[in-house]
Amino acid sequence: MSTKSAASAAIPALQSRSSGADITDWRPEDEQFWESTGKRIAYRNLWISVPSLLCGFAVWGMWGIITVQMLNLGFPFTQAELFTLTAIAGLAGATMRIPASFLIRLAGGRNTIFLTTSMLLAPAIGTGIVLQHPEWPLWSFQLMALWCGVGGGNFASSMSNISTFFPKRLQGTALGLNAGLGNFGVTTMQIVIPLVMTLSLFGGFAGESTTLVKDSGWIFGKIVAGTPTWIQNAGFAWLLSLIPLSALCFFGMNNLKTVSPAIGGTIPAFLKIIWLYTLSFVPAGIGLYLYLPKPTGLGLLNMWIAMPLIVASTLLVLKLTAFGTMKENITKQFAIFSNKHTWSLTLLYIVTFGSFIGFSMALPLAITVIFGISHVPDAAGVMQHVLKNPNAPSALTFAWIGPFVGALIRPVGGWVSDKVGGSIVTQVISAVMVAASAGVGYVMLLAYKSATPEEYFLLFMVLFIVLFAASGIGNGSTFRTIGVIFDRQQAGPVLGWTSAIAAYGAFIAPVVIGAQIKAGTPENAMYGFAIFYALCLVLNWWFYLRRGAEIKNP
Repeated sequence: MSTKSAASAAIPALQSRSSGADITDWRPEDEQFWESTGKRIAYRNLWISVPSLLCGFAVWGMWGIITVQMLNLGFPFTQAELFTLTAIAGLAGATMRIPASFLIRLAGGRNTIFLTTSMLLAPAIGTGIVLQHPEWPLWSFQLMALWCGVGGGNFASSMSNISTFFPKRLQGTALGLNAGLGNFGVTTMQIVIPLVMTLSLFGGFAGESTTLVKDSGWIFGKIVAGTPTWIQNAGFAWLLSLIPLSALCFFGMNNLKTVSPAIGGTIPAFLKIIWLYTLSFVPAGIGLYLYLPKPTGLGLLNMWIAMPLIVASTLLVLKLTAFGTMKENITKQFAIFSNKHTWSLTLLYIVTFGSFIGFSMALPLAITVIFGISHVPDAAGVMQHVLKNPNAPSALTFAWIGPFVGALIRPVGGWVSDKVGGSIVTQVISAVMVAASAGVGYVMLLAYKSATPEEYFLLFMVLFIVLFAASGIGNGSTFRTIGVIFDRQQAGPVLGWTSAIAAYGAFIAPVVIGAQIKAGTPENAMYGFAIFYALCLVLNWWFYLRRGAEIKNP
């Protein structure tokens, strides 16, 4: 018996070695296979996936920091126009996740992660170029923000890929590690970009410095006005990690033929990825043109109409333009939309990841606008928001803390959920987020009516850190629930789909918070989020925790 088992365990190992990047036999639920062969391969793919995903998050989210420094350097754009840059990057990244959620089955894990990581080089270089030209029109910066959406799309394919490598009992831990450590891309970006902007990182090859006209900052404190700044390094710096990572992905990762049976070779796989990603830019671009105000767009649609239209049109384009085996595979994966749990978990993931990425995008500029200004009434008693606050906290010094906590604690959410069940964890953090969001709203109300808003900054940051921590734990618990409810063929597409829709939080939060700041009522944005969290708390209880629930505490 033992001889037969040893022989059977040796077969997949031999197959894995002889087939190069493609693995034809994959049985993670078979404990003997997992311990003898699968575990080593799975963790190797995980540890290469993590830094690749981290760079994806960094490139996607970097406009949240870049816009703050553009304001400090005196770029000729209004606060509302700068908020559109973070919102555009957010929307593009979310839209790119829709095709990305189907890429693993169509093109294979190694092929997808390698190419999508390599693609990040283009927006990184392009961003570095446009930031050297403050005189260029707004649309050139918006185009780069749109292009950075490639980094946002990488999350869906990365999570879909890793979910296929691990047994169900380790889904929460594996996905928590991949997403949680990958989410550190937000924190890494918020720490690295202010640092590299103080250095002539590439000498004369990367252009000249510009001079700060307002005080800025980084993790260790204030950077005073008049300091030379290389803002273009915000884009160029990522080349130092993306180039070696791309090589590591190509030579170190694997395609699972049991999950991706019709790859058709490396070049055809690359063409599928490029084709689907290119198609997703079309509805995103058209939707943004209809949504954005003149002169960049037409300003015909509001956010709540533009966003569903972009999602629906992206799915329609994918379905209509797919061909050959790609069409058959996409049709099979569209079956997830007939399952009610796809929709309930999509809403729950908006609560968790949507909040994490949305607040990560909006927080730096919100800190600058709310706490960087002394809010005083004029002679007529009308509140004015233009006088610089001499005691303002620097957004670049503090904005990284919340995303850092959220990313750090995400694997804990997956681990705890593996022990006690995902839905009970989601219920607890939803209740916490209701209270914290309402609290942040009240603090915003006080700060935006104060001549000394910095008095409220500590409480503001503490409550936001609670929000980030709760959303990080919830990220892990929700993904664990998906891994339990859905089989191996559908779990990947569902993970990708839910992460795609939740990623629209990166579009919603900057737009909603920016609009409410412009209206003079920033607290209403957070009160609205609190109401949404409360509704989803009820939804989670109804589907997964009430007596008689179809699936109890998955």
